[in-house]
Amino acid sequence: MAGDFSIEAVETVIVDVPTVRPHVLAMATMNTQAMVIVRIRCSDGIEGIGEGTTIGGLSYGDESPEGIKLTIDTYITPILRTCDPRHPAMAMALVSRHVVGNHFAKNAVETALLDAMGKRVGLPLSELLGGRVRSRLPVLWTLASGDTASDIAEAHGMMDAGRHNAFKLKIGKRSLEEDVAHVGAIKSSVGGRASVRVDVNQAWDEATAKRGVGMLADVGVDLVEQPIARANRAGMARLTQLSRIPIMVDEALRGPEDAFDFAAKAAADVFAVKVAQAGGPSAGRAVGAIADAAGIALYGGTMLEGPVGTAVSAHLFATFPRLSFGTELFGPLLLTQELLATPLEYGNFTLVVPTGPGLGIELDEEVVAAHRRDRPAKTMTFPKAVAG
Repeated sequence: MAGDFSIEAVETVIVDVPTVRPHVLAMATMNTQAMVIVRIRCSDGIEGIGEGTTIGGLSYGDESPEGIKLTIDTYITPILRTCDPRHPAMAMALVSRHVVGNHFAKNAVETALLDAMGKRVGLPLSELLGGRVRSRLPVLWTLASGDTASDIAEAHGMMDAGRHNAFKLKIGKRSLEEDVAHVGAIKSSVGGRASVRVDVNQAWDEATAKRGVGMLADVGVDLVEQPIARANRAGMARLTQLSRIPIMVDEALRGPEDAFDFAAKAAADVFAVKVAQAGGPSAGRAVGAIADAAGIALYGGTMLEGPVGTAVSAHLFATFPRLSFGTELFGPLLLTQELLATPLEYGNFTLVVPTGPGLGIELDEEVVAAHRRDRPAKTMTFPKAVAG
């Protein structure tokens, strides 16, 4: 143990919360989001929280909620019990020496350690990551019903309410012509009131992408995200050179090493920084620094996290000197239940970065308990039969 300071307990629970509408991606349709909530309790009485969240089980990437929980419980917790919580970087360095990959699990743990440290020293997490340069973050909304009329109505409702004036469309499940017609109709309807971007989620081959980016530019799209397979970096470089609109890398950007390679190969115009995908706040910060040094634009991405994952991303993105394409931190707004005692503040097309110590948030314990996957099952009772 580390003297008078130690980590006394690490708890992980999976929380399942329905979404406000089906969220259609190229590889899955989400109706519920599963989040791994991590609590790290320290010997000085301070508790830090973190979150590990993926999209669509294993359909998006190689980690799942169940796997994140197993990794933390079985492999990471015994290591943490030997660490001093006052030194999060040392603890994570030790974890990384013994646990390969598992970026989402590591992100949840590092977030909890930093949350506890921020509470201990009385500083917001953003100040532990270098200091915020902004207090509000632009936030877009994903139009993912797949129905053109519904998406148009949703977009206008969001703009009129002052919630979002930038929209991303998930495409790639239909033919190229159908997708472009869908996107073009929405852009025509919102006109200059909103930015429209698309996310292909790797669904196209390179030949289709060459045609597609040109067609999308013609209908007024501002950005194309991960149009081809993440392994095809040479293809991403060719598309970046060819395209009239920016090409953004997402699924292929899994940490600082990938960021350096994409920058060296000029294989993207924009980096989508996802804290969990990068491996945690420190790794996400390094990805942002590489992009900034290489003159690559930044976008604050999301794994559709709940409020804990969204809060840590907000703290990190608030420190980026440039954030040309805003953020996608709308995850909590996609959920039917509010998991925080005081919700994150959205308004005027932005998210307010919390100002309290650590993450600056507090869980609503009753709501979390009600949606734990391991909560006691409700039993159905039947009236006794009446003797005949």
